[in-house]
Amino acid sequence: MSPKLHSIPSDPFLQGIVLHLDTHMRFDVGDPTIDRAATVTSPIVIRIRDMDDRATRPELDSAAQGLPMNALFVRPFPRWKRLLDIVGALLGIMLFGPVMIAIAIAIKLTSPGPVLFRQQRGGLGGKPFTVYKFRTMVVNAEAKKAELLRFNERQGPAFKMKNDPRITPIGRILRKTSLDELPQFFNVLKGDMSLVGPRPLPVDENKQCDLWHHARLDVKPGITCIWQITSRDESCFDRWVRLDMQYIRALSFWTDLKLLFMTVPAVISRRGAH
Repeated sequence: MSPKLHSIPSDPFLQGIVLHLDTHMRFDVGDPTIDRAATVTSPIVIRIRDMDDRATRPELDSAAQGLPMNALFVRPFPRWKRLLDIVGALLGIMLFGPVMIAIAIAIKLTSPGPVLFRQQRGGLGGKPFTVYKFRTMVVNAEAKKAELLRFNERQGPAFKMKNDPRITPIGRILRKTSLDELPQFFNVLKGDMSLVGPRPLPVDENKQCDLWHHARLDVKPGITCIWQITSRDESCFDRWVRLDMQYIRALSFWTDLKLLFMTVPAVISRRGAH
């Protein structure tokens, strides 16, 4: 019997899913993103669809709407990791609850606008989710970002500017102490994030990543990881991704526990936080 051709959209950020595994691999001409399939342990046979395929072969359409392209490479989420996330997030909320209330009051008294900043970021397999942070910038900060892109101090798609004029006075303190990240304990409880994992990028920055950068989407994004602990002040995005890949290869209960403990002195030192 001839191998099945599996239909996915040619744009990696459109929807697609692999339906069948086979014993060999063949690639049709299409988006170069598909070349990443060569890294999959079980080979797959994939056919790149064009938009006309929706009309001519509607039976494929329902199966091709499930997951982003990057979801093909998602790793199973260990049960121990989910348990660690739930316990750690609950402890974090109980421990920092009074601090979070005080921060919320301070933001409300010193700056017009909401207490929380919500943003769409790339999650597991590239699936967008809403990340929560304490608002550290003026309310129209996202609209002003385009004007500041030329001042980006990082190499690559991730934006960082040390003296960002959009940051509020209280926001500068929160960023320096990393307290603006505390609401992400709720992201962890929801299951969108893990305590430890690659930091999630905004959706628009994810789309600017090189093909090999997408390997960091194979696991759930996290609050902390190797880069946050050792190289937060580095400007090279490629270095950031390599450290994320190092974490993915070494992923284990003891690795996560070690990185959580190492995060405490890293936050206290404030190195690279601004």
